[in-house]
Amino acid sequence: MATGIRPDEITAIIKEQIKSFDTKIRLTDTGTVVTVGDGIVRIHGLEKCMLGELLEFENGVRCMALNLEQDFVGAVMLGAEAEIKEGDAVKRTGSIVSVPVGKELLGRVVNSLGQPIDGKGPALTSETRPIEKEAPGIIAREKVNEPLQTGIKAIDSMIPIGRGQRELIIGDRQTGKTAIAIDTIINQKDTGVICIYVAVGQKNSTVAGVVEQLRVAGALDYTIVVAASASELAPLQYIAPYSGCAMGEYFMEQGKDVLAIYDDLSKHAVAYRALSLLLKRPPGREAFPGDVFYLHSRLLERAAKLSKENGGGSLTALPIIETQAGDISAYIPTNVISITDGQIFLETELFNSGIRPAVNPGVSVSRVGGDAQIKAMKKVSGSLKLEYSQYRELQAFSQFGSDLDKSTKKRLAKGERIVEVLKQGKSSPLSVEKQIIIIYAVINNYLVDVPTAKVNAYEADLFRWLDNHGREIISALKSEKALTEAIESQIKEALKTFTEEFKASL
Repeated sequence: MATGIRPDEITAIIKEQIKSFDTKIRLTDTGTVVTVGDGIVRIHGLEKCMLGELLEFENGVRCMALNLEQDFVGAVMLGAEAEIKEGDAVKRTGSIVSVPVGKELLGRVVNSLGQPIDGKGPALTSETRPIEKEAPGIIAREKVNEPLQTGIKAIDSMIPIGRGQRELIIGDRQTGKTAIAIDTIINQKDTGVICIYVAVGQKNSTVAGVVEQLRVAGALDYTIVVAASASELAPLQYIAPYSGCAMGEYFMEQGKDVLAIYDDLSKHAVAYRALSLLLKRPPGREAFPGDVFYLHSRLLERAAKLSKENGGGSLTALPIIETQAGDISAYIPTNVISITDGQIFLETELFNSGIRPAVNPGVSVSRVGGDAQIKAMKKVSGSLKLEYSQYRELQAFSQFGSDLDKSTKKRLAKGERIVEVLKQGKSSPLSVEKQIIIIYAVINNYLVDVPTAKVNAYEADLFRWLDNHGREIISALKSEKALTEAIESQIKEALKTFTEEFKASL
């Protein structure tokens, strides 16, 4: 049975369609794939393409333009190239690579494009940010004057880090570089500091170990982990630090303090070198491209302490660089040393001899210095670095001769106790108040009669004793942040009482 066709209905539908018809002409700049391979695409066309622009294939896979030549655009793949073939159409998106940002990412593990890879479902963020951004200018910044406590005695006392500083962690492989970074994240608990940990070119198992360590310590709640592992494409390893920095800047501009760790920039430079060579850019020293300095400077310059007018937030950067056989004069290490505000140099010999963290005080430096310390720490640690360095020189000298005068022996004994006090286990960050008291004890010769082998036991017992009998000293230091005469006399009294009790128990 035929259904009745109502002409008035059809006329009404056609009129509605004509009314809502969009007469605007949309011009889409498209190009054609000439060659594809090794994660690199050469595209003909796209005359108005911009450097760093995001380009899209018909199947939704994206790439990023990095080479703008006369007739071609050289782009790097940000997804699988398996389905891309010669002759495929590519269109401009008009935007550069952006990543999602927001508090929804806290506690998550994401890839370089901000997509969660921890199996906990999508991160429902409402904002995105471009990964590349101009660093804040001089007027927008403020002097770095607020400490960022790492909880590590050797660093907080001798090589202090301030909020908004860029402090390089440098050393050979397996010297504890990542351990220092992770301990610093753990120590930010209850301080309001948001942490970003960027893993570049590491094994997936290593990244999983770091995430587990943070979770056990309760530090994952205020941390975003950005992972571009060794199995990822070189372009994704290249953009990972910039993505992490963009996520951190979102919080910094809200007036919050952020700590960003780039682990490590040696592998980041290697990924960029691979891209550059595949794009047929001319190689320079050690086959790195000529702009490899700019690669890291434009990332690390984004670390800043903003002025009160700009919200007063800060982004502290702790880049990590791996050296070969302790050679800090190699190309990438010297580049990054010249960009940063100091370096923490970790030495293999010290690490292997049981001095951990293996910080070499002679080569390590903080260009912010005492400005990034509370007054009490600045006062007690004033002579610490000098005495430690002198001890290391004397120790080398004393190996050649057995006849040492009394004063030399005394300085060597004190130096040995300083070394023991500065030793610290993994994942055991210490409050700055306890650090001040133990450093005060060693500098003012309270440990002179304590055998070197018992220094660690002395320290552990002292902290337990302070938790029971010295709470008012700890709270006074916490509120005053300075070593007033009253607090100093309380510390002297406490140390005298405890040291006598400890020596009696030996």
